[in-house]
Amino acid sequence: MPLPSELFERQDTSDDAYFYSFPRKVVHIDDDAIAALSSTYAELLPPGGVYLDLMSSWRSHYPAALKPARVIGLGMNADEMADNPQLDKFIVHNLNADPALPYEDRLFDAVTCAVSVQYLTDPVAVFREVNRVLKPDGIFVVSFSNRCFPSKAVAVWVATDDAGHIALVGRYFQEAGNWAELTAQQTNPADGYPRHADPLYVVHARRAEG
Repeated sequence: MPLPSELFERQDTSDDAYFYSFPRKVVHIDDDAIAALSSTYAELLPPGGVYLDLMSSWRSHYPAALKPARVIGLGMNADEMADNPQLDKFIVHNLNADPALPYEDRLFDAVTCAVSVQYLTDPVAVFREVNRVLKPDGIFVVSFSNRCFPSKAVAVWVATDDAGHIALVGRYFQEAGNWAELTAQQTNPADGYPRHADPLYVVHARRAEG
């Protein structure tokens, strides 16, 4: 049974375009979590591929050694994305107003969504679209921490703990369909990380069809 729509209501129901109109050139996780995210990308993303940075901002955190052929950003603030040195091209697009991605089928080798999935009001529709624009066996990597703008995060996210967030993102993949190798992991903090470090959780899967 699909998750009920009321779980995706938000405290702030104003147009997202107003909320994101002011550029916020800050990172939303600490240096240790960023390092863990970059290491995860190094392990999971295909070197030399075409990447989509979904819900992009002024930093993408892809390790330079991956040498992607092209990186496209889709986000809410043009100034932020214009300052992102890893983006070759970007577009301003509100996924909550229109979950359809403005890209052709089977275009990308990988899609990433960093610390933003909690703001999607129709995540299953977006995950279906990501599946459509991925190449066969392409990977979608969703990462998140325990931080958010609570007024813009959906109700089910605000009401759920970290373990619940992992289960919730996994359910988005399952409800969207056509995903394989669904995997969840906590990448930070781990042995050797300071106790105060921001946690980082990663849920990823591959497009199922050949």
